[in-house]
Amino acid sequence: MSDTTPSPQDFAATVDQLETIVERLESGELSLEDALGAFEQGVRLTRDAQQRLDSAELKVRALSEDSEGRLNVTPFADSESPKDATDEGKETPPW
Repeated sequence: MSDTTPSPQDFAATVDQLETIVERLESGELSLEDALGAFEQGVRLTRDAQQRLDSAELKVRALSEDSEGRLNVTPFADSESPKDATDEGKETPPW
C-alpha cells in the first residue's frame, strides 16, 4: 500500500477500498508495519468519506430549505398503499 494520499475518487470506490483494507487487517496476515500502513490509509479514506458525506448533507439541506431557512420536507410517494386521513402527521423526517 502506498503512504500517499489517495487520488480523488467517487464515494462508492472509497467505501470499496475501505472494505478491502478491513478485510486485509482482519485476515491477520499483515506484518505490523503493513497493518499500520493499511490502518493509516483507512483513517485517511474514512476522513475523506466523512467530508464527502458532510458536504452532500449541506447541499441537500441547502436545496431543501424554503425562503425562510426552514427545511421543506417532502416524503417520498408511497405507490403501494394510498394515504388516508389517519396517516396525516405520522410522517417524520429522518433527522
